[in-house]
Amino acid sequence: MEVKGKRGSRRRPRRSQAERTRATREALIAAARRLFADRGYAEVGTEEIVQVAGLTRGALYHQFGSKKELLAAVYERIEGEVAERIAAGALGASNPLEAMRAGIETALDACLEPEVQRIVFLDAPAVLGWERWREIGAQHGLGLIEGTLQAAIEAGSIKHQHVRPLAHVLMGALDEAAMLIARAEDPAAMRAEVSPTLQAL
Repeated sequence: MEVKGKRGSRRRPRRSQAERTRATREALIAAARRLFADRGYAEVGTEEIVQVAGLTRGALYHQFGSKKELLAAVYERIEGEVAERIAAGALGASNPLEAMRAGIETALDACLEPEVQRIVFLDAPAVLGWERWREIGAQHGLGLIEGTLQAAIEAGSIKHQHVRPLAHVLMGALDEAAMLIARAEDPAAMRAEVSPTLQAL
């Protein structure tokens, strides 16, 4: 809705505080994501982040409290996007096991992307610590794995068993495979090696 000013001119209505807050967070996440992906967390200072975002350092600390928390937000954003791609890629599968196989391939493909390698599997575990890194990853991936396994059990594709421990084991295997790819001298070759192993599991 446009608002008329003096002399009949039209101006946009002022954004709400919530909208301004959301826009500030998005600008900081986008700037940090680009910079962290290009050079790594350790090589990027907060002053550069806020300059790229067109904001102040005070805005960064108000929204996130620290550069470390900004990294957590960037990592969580990427994890969410990858999880959405995995879910979308599995939609056309004919059964739950095929959906899981498709999901594995999508996840491994994501591991070849430089920003995923650097932010998700190099910087985030080192800076946030294993427990926090794992917690954020599980928020996006564990439920997806559990749901697919439960569907596979109900369809008779795999034997009846406790879903939660199996999902944790499979997620751990996926994380280890992703680490191998991200840290390999030849990520594409390593991806080709680990795919059959995961598919066998």
